[in-house]
Amino acid sequence: MPVKLLSETLINQIAAGEVIERPASAAKELVENAIDAGATRIEIATAGGGKSLLRITDNGCGMDARDLELAVRRHCTSKITESLDDIRTLGFRGEALPSIGSVAKVTITSRRSGDSQGSQVSVIGGTTSPVRPAAANQGTVVEVRDIFFATPARLKFLKSERAEAGAITEMVKRMAIAFPAIRFVLSGPDRSTLELPSTGEDALARIAQILGRDFKDNAIEIDARRDEVSLTGFAGVPTFNRGNSAHQYAFVNGRPVQDKLILSAIRGAYAETVPSGRYPVAVLSIDLDPAFVDVNVHPAKADVRFRDPGLVRGLIVGAIREALAREGSRAATTSGSGLASAFRAGYPAAAAAQPWSAETSPSRPLWQSGGLSEAPQAHFGTMTMPSARTEPAAEAISVSPMQDGGPHHRLGAARAQLHENYIVAQTDDGLVIVDQHAAHERLVFEAMRKALDAGRLPSQSLLIPEIIDLPEEDCDRLMAHATELDRFGLAIERFGPGAIAVRETPAMLGEIDAVGLIRDLADEVAEWSTAGGLRAKLEHVAATMACHGSVRSGRRLRPEEMNALLRQMETTPGSGQCNHGRPTYIELKLTDIERLFGRS
Repeated sequence: MPVKLLSETLINQIAAGEVIERPASAAKELVENAIDAGATRIEIATAGGGKSLLRITDNGCGMDARDLELAVRRHCTSKITESLDDIRTLGFRGEALPSIGSVAKVTITSRRSGDSQGSQVSVIGGTTSPVRPAAANQGTVVEVRDIFFATPARLKFLKSERAEAGAITEMVKRMAIAFPAIRFVLSGPDRSTLELPSTGEDALARIAQILGRDFKDNAIEIDARRDEVSLTGFAGVPTFNRGNSAHQYAFVNGRPVQDKLILSAIRGAYAETVPSGRYPVAVLSIDLDPAFVDVNVHPAKADVRFRDPGLVRGLIVGAIREALAREGSRAATTSGSGLASAFRAGYPAAAAAQPWSAETSPSRPLWQSGGLSEAPQAHFGTMTMPSARTEPAAEAISVSPMQDGGPHHRLGAARAQLHENYIVAQTDDGLVIVDQHAAHERLVFEAMRKALDAGRLPSQSLLIPEIIDLPEEDCDRLMAHATELDRFGLAIERFGPGAIAVRETPAMLGEIDAVGLIRDLADEVAEWSTAGGLRAKLEHVAATMACHGSVRSGRRLRPEEMNALLRQMETTPGSGQCNHGRPTYIELKLTDIERLFGRS
């Protein structure tokens, strides 16, 4: 069969298959054109999830008749000349309008500032009409109807109208975060109107419009630079997390991207601070010389390639971790509001009708500590804490109001210990409830991580080695990492084909359950990726050991021990959450308490 040149219409339809995957893809390309045209107001109207109607109206610079004629032809653009190394606009390929026109019915009306009248052109299924005069305001209106009518096979693969409308909403939100000075309005019979007024240079105010006001109260500012790459934005405190990664926004030179490298770096930065199955909230903007990033990887322009990916990843991980170390002891403000709502009038009557129990009592926290076995003894700071078995049981421990100098510390002064697990502290403007096990777990973990940098952790030899029976494959995995474990003061050796002998344990953990620790470490090692870095593996070990060496739930604490715990939390990075990502404390403001009693 002879080789032949495809028709222009078929070429455009093939290109449309890469550029225009769904109505949201078309909306993205058109909104990018409006932003590149200098628009300060962009209105998006949809019907049928964008399948029957998609209209983009902007007040940008507009186009004259000659520009319109060229704009609907492939590879015609005003945004680049001869080089792809200096792309400073969102669009640059010159494919969007002809691709959309090849699969839909498109009408473009535009007028330049100063022109007496506008111009209009139509493209229906790849067939272009002559440009004609038309009445128009300054700017451009692009109306797309019956998308994919010319390619019915593609139309069958679209999702429901609600799903397609949701995809357009998500696209608009990403664009709005990237350009806070632009006013966006999204409306139509298939949706509730979304209006996002301009916030000028206040990026956080625009982010709060998208992610909610809670994010503004739980955000940590990021501002870092390494070589020629700068990173700005906001990262949520670890306890302010979500059930999916949809609340992670990344921008490269102002371009919204969904890049695996960036998402992986965010995940790595929050390692050991966010629970499994939960995702941090972050809005990050990377700015660098356009020559150091390739945005021409895919026609949809959602993926990018960095010339030095290691530098970018290191910058993201380092900047977020530094920010968490600086302010990571903060707990999410949503914790206190959630606690208040549990007491508020109107709380489900069924819950109030339940008989009292330790599990349903409102004195229980919103989050439960993991069911960990009790250790006979644990070291807390420089003090050795007696076992709970040697202390008489009590519902609460009263603390003198003058204990530890009063409540003028950030986490206040301890007033009581409830159910031998939760410390209640009074602050200047409210109260704090601390999960003693979760809090001390983080303190031990940070102490181990800091000691690691100084060399091998001190160990204590066991008078009689602990012999632990394990499956042979677990023994093999543990022995393969015996050197890393030895750095923590945990000395193990093989004891036959299916057993491990523990000869030394970390001194800072005191007397621990060696059997439980080794079994948990075996499970951790089984989950390690062979490509994982040594530091990441060591921190996995530290987190597991810290869990076994922490103050147990059910341990009665003396007043000075409770206050010592609070003081250490105030000076320890990341003390707002434990190693598993659970909150270590909940803060309730006095104003919230007064509202519960109808005093405000």
